[in-house]
Amino acid sequence: MKFKILLALIFINLMQAQKFYFPQTAVTDSVVFEKHIPGLALQVISQLQTTKNKPKNNVDLLDDLSRLQVVAKDYKGSIITLAEHRKEFAENNMAGYKSLAYEVYSMAKLNELKNKMPFPKAFQAAFNKKYESMDEKIIPRVSIVLKGDVKNFRKLLKTIVDKQKGKDSIGYGSALALCKTYLNYKVFSSIQPYVSQVIAAKDKENFIIETQDLKTKTGSTLTITIVRKQKNKSPLPVILANNIYAGPFDDYFGKRAAIYNYVGAVVNTRGKRNSNDINNPFEHESQDIYEVIDWISKQPWSNGKIGMIGGSYLGFSQWAAVKKLHPALKTIVPQVAVGIGIDYPAQNNVFMSYMLQWIQYVTNNKYTDEADFSNAAKWDSINTAWYKSGRSFRSLDTISGKPNKIFQRWLDHPGYDQYWQKMVPYKEDFARVNIPVLTTTGYYDDDQIGALYYFKQHYQYNKDADHYLVIGPYDHRAAQSFGTTYVNGNPIDPVARISIDELAFSWFDYILKDGKKPELLKDRVNFQVMNTNTWKHVPTLDRMHTSTLKFYLKDHKNSASVFTKPERPDFTKQTVDFKSRDDKDLYYKISKTDSAKVNNLIHFESEPLDKDIIISGNLSGLLNVSINKKDMDTDIYLYQVQPNGKLSLLSTHKTRASYSKNNEVRQLLEPNKMEQIPIRQSMFTSKKVEKGSKLLLFVGIGKSPNWQINYGTGKDVSEETIQDSGEPLEIKWYNDSYVEIPVYKD
Repeated sequence: MKFKILLALIFINLMQAQKFYFPQTAVTDSVVFEKHIPGLALQVISQLQTTKNKPKNNVDLLDDLSRLQVVAKDYKGSIITLAEHRKEFAENNMAGYKSLAYEVYSMAKLNELKNKMPFPKAFQAAFNKKYESMDEKIIPRVSIVLKGDVKNFRKLLKTIVDKQKGKDSIGYGSALALCKTYLNYKVFSSIQPYVSQVIAAKDKENFIIETQDLKTKTGSTLTITIVRKQKNKSPLPVILANNIYAGPFDDYFGKRAAIYNYVGAVVNTRGKRNSNDINNPFEHESQDIYEVIDWISKQPWSNGKIGMIGGSYLGFSQWAAVKKLHPALKTIVPQVAVGIGIDYPAQNNVFMSYMLQWIQYVTNNKYTDEADFSNAAKWDSINTAWYKSGRSFRSLDTISGKPNKIFQRWLDHPGYDQYWQKMVPYKEDFARVNIPVLTTTGYYDDDQIGALYYFKQHYQYNKDADHYLVIGPYDHRAAQSFGTTYVNGNPIDPVARISIDELAFSWFDYILKDGKKPELLKDRVNFQVMNTNTWKHVPTLDRMHTSTLKFYLKDHKNSASVFTKPERPDFTKQTVDFKSRDDKDLYYKISKTDSAKVNNLIHFESEPLDKDIIISGNLSGLLNVSINKKDMDTDIYLYQVQPNGKLSLLSTHKTRASYSKNNEVRQLLEPNKMEQIPIRQSMFTSKKVEKGSKLLLFVGIGKSPNWQINYGTGKDVSEETIQDSGEPLEIKWYNDSYVEIPVYKD
């Protein structure tokens, strides 16, 4: 304690100046580094809650504090803080696995100090003690959270340390990053030699895990992992996941099913794990999964009933599976399902730069290339280099240094053509999907458009579909795991903090074991209304709202309300110069504390609302426009400006104008003629917007490193370059254009 007080006094001036002492010799001498890093962590802790540095919410604060305490060798304090962090992160111990590596490491260090035992023995004792005290539902995650990429952690640590060369002080942000990066390397390098052994021992006690290769009729090889509880000897229903992310998640999906008293089956896609086939994501799932289900249905541990589960790509896989429905497949639970050709790799026909990063993530090796995928700086630099160069979007893979056939093939299909249609049910195919389905997604889910596309198509072509939807304030991760306390830094209502796992396996019990129907599923569409702490239940998506509010593209300050149709025609003119690549970020100031980025956007602001309203559903409407080119990609953002000036995003919409009426057939615009662009497939939300709030609408043009750039020539957008930019794009946004906002009333 005296050491801590003395340290605080010595460095108080430096702390106040947001600079901490850290000798330059620590960069080159590991002994000096290890000596000073605990003291640096203490200094950062002392400044963690200052006004300038305090994280946005208590979850992040407790997370940072627990990590810094490990670095400062306050192991007891870290374990206590971590427990508080988990409670703050999510309720009902749903986050009990978070930072498990740091906790077990701290327990091992305490064992080492107290009992004077070598670290390997101390770690094994700590692991066994923690494992035995765990909620059984957390056990499947253990192998994921206790394993880390030590090589990459070492590389990241070296990068940060090298920046300190020749310096005797370090700023607050750099010090926090250094401590957290050091912690990852220190903890995982210390426990890595023993993790596999201790996990394998526990797995042997609790599970039967078998992995084998299956040869398909086409001659391909697929690796299948089967997981059963040791005590379950009789045949059971099987829960299948089709996983392109080969690696630790295979065991996780299998064990999760086994914990819920099913047989877990996880098949890796072609080209993954033991398969030497060519890995072409999305293309062969329908055919391959049919054969996998057929094989599973005939195994002695299977009772012939099979369900499927999984999110994102795994969600897509389930829709691929019902393209050719096997009799043994009794239900699917697609979570945050990728709408292939709908919202990925293009959203409403606009390709995203992220697609190349993801392709390399799943195809670089037999597993997943975590280090490359998580290297945000690398991918930001690649996308920025492409953007600055003005080269065609098709050249992005070449700029990355690794030409990619899959990337090029996807770009060959800018419309929703047969290439995409053959991967999942298309139109009348949905009429034959006659098994129960449970879809989950979220208002902040990157694949919400895809998940809801399947839901809408299923009911459009099968009026008797047995398909339930659960949608709430969840992001891509939460809608396939559990509702956290905060989303995007904002708290969510307590009733939304549910376990998606519990919901999914209650559904499986209901369908596959004649159990009770999950209580939440009171109707086909079950949605949480944010800021009301209630769930609503309606038979169709259209019933999520009872009326609409038209927001016209006009300035209410110079005319009547934006919610009334203009009396006389007018337009707002916007000019976008595609030749310019030295963009500076522009912001629209909302209040003293909040602003919105408005590059290539124009804004329209409503008057303050005179009563509370519930916005519920997705934006629709029509944009009446005239442009001097043949095409453009439009962006829409709808925000709430709360009475206190805080900004909240409600919904977004992105589309290619030439595909806005039909995503299969391109219909170019006629220059300098008024054209209509329908607003379809925007993001759903449901939220009470308080009286006194204003609605802020941004409309504009897509032009950033994150998406294709549509220069408007009418040629294949992937082929266009800055040489095609010509004159700046001139848009007339006519004031009878409107965004139709869905409103719900009890």
